[in-house]
Amino acid sequence: MKIKIYNTLSQKKEDFAPLDGKTARLYVCGITPYDSAHLGHARCYVAFDVIKRFLERAGYGVKHIQNFTDVDDKIINRANETKELESDRETTDGKDSSAAKERCRRLSQKYIDDYFEHIRKLGVRDADDYPKVTVTMPEIIALVGRLIERGYAYESGGDVYFSVRKFPDYGKLSKRSLDDMISGARVAPDEKKNDPLDFALWKKSKPLEPAWESPWGCGRPGWHIECSAMAQKYLGETIDIHGGGQDLIFPHHENEIAQSEAATGKTFARYFVHNGFVTINSEKMSKSLGNFFTLSDIFKKYEPHVVRYFLISQHYRSPLDFSDEGLQQSKNAVERIQNALFDAHILTQALPPKIAIKGDVVGGIVGGADETIGGIERAFDAAMSDDFNTAEALAQVHAAVSYIFILNRDKPTGLNKKTVLAAIESVNKMLDALGINLSISQAIPPDVVKLAEEREDARKSKNYKLADELRDRIKSLGYSVEDTKGGAHVKKL
Repeated sequence: MKIKIYNTLSQKKEDFAPLDGKTARLYVCGITPYDSAHLGHARCYVAFDVIKRFLERAGYGVKHIQNFTDVDDKIINRANETKELESDRETTDGKDSSAAKERCRRLSQKYIDDYFEHIRKLGVRDADDYPKVTVTMPEIIALVGRLIERGYAYESGGDVYFSVRKFPDYGKLSKRSLDDMISGARVAPDEKKNDPLDFALWKKSKPLEPAWESPWGCGRPGWHIECSAMAQKYLGETIDIHGGGQDLIFPHHENEIAQSEAATGKTFARYFVHNGFVTINSEKMSKSLGNFFTLSDIFKKYEPHVVRYFLISQHYRSPLDFSDEGLQQSKNAVERIQNALFDAHILTQALPPKIAIKGDVVGGIVGGADETIGGIERAFDAAMSDDFNTAEALAQVHAAVSYIFILNRDKPTGLNKKTVLAAIESVNKMLDALGINLSISQAIPPDVVKLAEEREDARKSKNYKLADELRDRIKSLGYSVEDTKGGAHVKKL
């Protein structure tokens, strides 16, 4: 499959191929773990999970790295709000920061655990590695030193800054000019920059902050340098895809490009991919605005696979407006797929395993044109190959679902179990590429499936008393059974 990816760097779709022709090296900026995982986080990591899955479907290997920023102003401030350790004693020069490090470690680990608990429920598969700032300190310090040696950075009173004007391509990702940037630049009272545009690579430690020894004194990294160091350590000096939310384009990813390419003289990332925001009434969802929804709260009302469906119902680069109405529509769509899969499962129980048929067209019209299930799956791949268009891909899933409903309703001459099973397999393969697991066992509990099959056998044997008893037992478990021409139709009450 030829895959096209929208590259923020070129602002156009480009044909994708890994640098080595085999394995896509993917780096996705991870969370700053100081609070609970929310829907904005989920939008990003579900989007890149879908990208990763489809690259694998296309035959590529994927090496996926995602960091945790476990040292940050937000973490330090939150940790210092409630000092839990009796040994909370630091010297004013920051040299003894063991208690501060422990506070930050405890806080960040709490929310890293929270992240994994909720993001895995959404079907997001683990990255190959999750490096943290605190365990990448030697590589970060070495990279800062290299930038100083090459004349792109300077030390000033224990801080180290990157000289933006010495990197001629600065602004190539965000398409901002230095003149435009300078109008909004400022120097904080405690900063010792040579130029307002310069950004921190290393910060001198302050009281109650975690700190590490460096050639420039005790301190900690600036925000941007960590990702450059981690990407180089785990993926090499040039990576294939660098991903994250649109809010990271500037300054984070812009600064990563500058410091990485200044240090190596090589292209940092070949494709920059950014997902759109989750919005509330067209306003970006964020913790700073207080309009965010935690995954924990959302999962109390909607199943994780429904939330995942909602998150991919729009193209990953488009804004996604959060609403109960949108989630309910996703719930209805998921139930339609579940019902089709279960109907097809029941249908296979009533069909002989082998009946000769001509070709692979079973019958029925889907979307106004004759379509085999294979044609639908090819249309699915075409949609996903065009910059991972999940909205169109889901439309193809529902075309296949309509096809299954036609099979179940009409049972055309020549229909056999193999044909129906092929339709089920195709739908499940497309769902798997999207990370939505709606197998029969998940769609309807196994005990309900077994009771429905027993009831169908009872009906065929004209044991209507037993059939009614089994219907009541199914109802007691929260499901209804409707007898149709194509067989029993089971759904959740």
